[in-house]
Amino acid sequence: QVQLVESGGGLVQAGDSLRLSCTASGLAFSRYNMAWFRRAPGKEREFVATMTWSGLTTYYADSVKGRFTISRDNAKNTVYLQMNSLKAEDTAAYYCGADYVGASGRPASSLNYDYEYWGQGTQVTVSS
Repeated sequence: QVQLVESGGGLVQAGDSLRLSCTASGLAFSRYNMAWFRRAPGKEREFVATMTWSGLTTYYADSVKGRFTISRDNAKNTVYLQMNSLKAEDTAAYYCGADYVGASGRPASSLNYDYEYWGQGTQVTVSS
């Protein structure tokens, strides 16, 4: 049974930092590209950041570029999202997704339908 469990969300002030974690079980983590998406109230889920299985390639949404950093530790089956200089508009539920790529080397995707597995989400609220 595949599980992705996010943690690290909370209530912070604008300008603060948070680090989200997503720990996977039941899958061969190093064969998955991993990503973070978010959904704000009343909005569609949107792409935030993604990283290839190797950790060599990352891709960010323009809205978070320069402020957020995605990373992974394949030995711990965990992907992270370091969020700095948080803004009120970053308020959302944050979800990690896993996209099986095996040995194909397929590029990381920013499209949510490419991700087979999802966590339950962790809430980030930024007060201005």
